Amino acid sequence: MIILKEEQIKDLFAYCSEGLPNESCGLFAGIITDDVKTVTQIYYLKNTDQSPEHFSMDVNEQFKVISQIRKNNLQLIGNFHSHPSTPSRPSKEDIRLAFAPNLCYIIISLQDREHPVINSFTIKGGIAAKDQLQVME
Repeated sequence: MIILKEEQIKDLFAYCSEGLPNESCGLFAGIITDDVKTVTQIYYLKNTDQSPEHFSMDVNEQFKVISQIRKNNLQLIGNFHSHPSTPSRPSKEDIRLAFAPNLCYIIISLQDREHPVINSFTIKGGIAAKDQLQVME
């Protein structure tokens, strides 16, 4: 299970909307206890591809974020990216590029701008499984 606060989700939706027409991306960290992953920090990174169909994160930005995560005694939980015009599910490319089976991959669909959708997935061996996502106030 992955836990996000309502305010974090609103911030993610706003960040991804501001990035349109391109995909937006970033990393998130927090506390992992057993199978519960609580997001305490979201890091918004630049999509260096500047594309509506795929994203790449700047390597230097990623290293800085990983350093901050370690300094703050947090754990990397996963990454997020938006789908400007497709559903909130991993694309073939998303599955192909999933590098760590223990991370969560959050996908935010802005296909319906008035009603964005957020889902989290674990991707292992080329298979995406939807995570349980709990929203806290």
